Amino acid sequence: MAEVLSQNEIDALLNALSSGEVDVKEIKKDTAEKKVRKYDFRNPQKIAKDQLRTLEIIHDNFSRLLQTFLSGYLRAPVKISVMTVDQYAYSEFTNAISNPAFLSIVDFEPLNGQIIIDISTDIAFVVIDRLLGGDGEKPVDVRSFTEIELTLLKNLIKRIIVLMAQAWDNVIILTPALEKIETNSQFAQIISPNETIALITMNLAIGNTEGLFNVCIPHLVLEPILEKLSTKLWFSSTKRETTEMDKELLNKRIKNTYVNLNAILSSTRITIGELINLQKGDVIMLEGRANDEITINVGSQLKFFGRPGINKNKVAVQITRVQKEGDVSDD
Repeated sequence: MAEVLSQNEIDALLNALSSGEVDVKEIKKDTAEKKVRKYDFRNPQKIAKDQLRTLEIIHDNFSRLLQTFLSGYLRAPVKISVMTVDQYAYSEFTNAISNPAFLSIVDFEPLNGQIIIDISTDIAFVVIDRLLGGDGEKPVDVRSFTEIELTLLKNLIKRIIVLMAQAWDNVIILTPALEKIETNSQFAQIISPNETIALITMNLAIGNTEGLFNVCIPHLVLEPILEKLSTKLWFSSTKRETTEMDKELLNKRIKNTYVNLNAILSSTRITIGELINLQKGDVIMLEGRANDEITINVGSQLKFFGRPGINKNKVAVQITRVQKEGDVSDD
């Protein structure tokens, strides 16, 4: 509030103006130099800079996990880096998306609400081409995804959100679940248009193709854990006490983790010369006998023995015994 001048101060100011000691232009200049900061009431800043910085650290870790996974999964050179982390109105995010799009809507349990993973369609088509044995080429013309292509991408997203949960472990133990995939941004209205979101934009390169990988997290989802999104807490050496809820969520996540299980009929060794001369109709003698058990590996570890057969018109294997040797004890 402006200060009220006394009569003596007013008289002194008038005398100074009339004598030339004070210049009216200088007073106006000082007033004009006062800076006014603009504030957009349509897009209030609900997330502090320190919290955005923590989100950047989390997704920097996530990008490294994802890069390692995709390089092996696609058997192609992959590079991922975080470009920007900022907050916007949700409408700004959806209006910038062109159709057809590839939007994965994910339940961010145990937090309330959903997030969106937006992957460039160029990248999505390159992934599909690699998964189907191609060189990683994107289509020349813009087109929609087929049901088979969406199924392939859906399986990939389920693996990606497991990696995302790992990147959040220092803040909260998450068990995200894929709700659905949308190819039109109009059907991906998870919150009202004016709500604030945190938008993490990453650059994803697979071979010679580059595209954006966006993670849209509504403020309403982050609100219960905003206090934990602090760089001081992130780098703190104090170990957070594990609660019963943490243990339950971790146990649930482990049980929902996919592992590769391979039933191996038998094997043998042949020379390179024999390999070159193999033709259709040739018979290869294996080391195992017809009535021998086959081995069943979990990953690269022998875990079970079994016998092959058919169940509901599909190839199947019946477990006959468990391999105990090599198990890690609880002690």
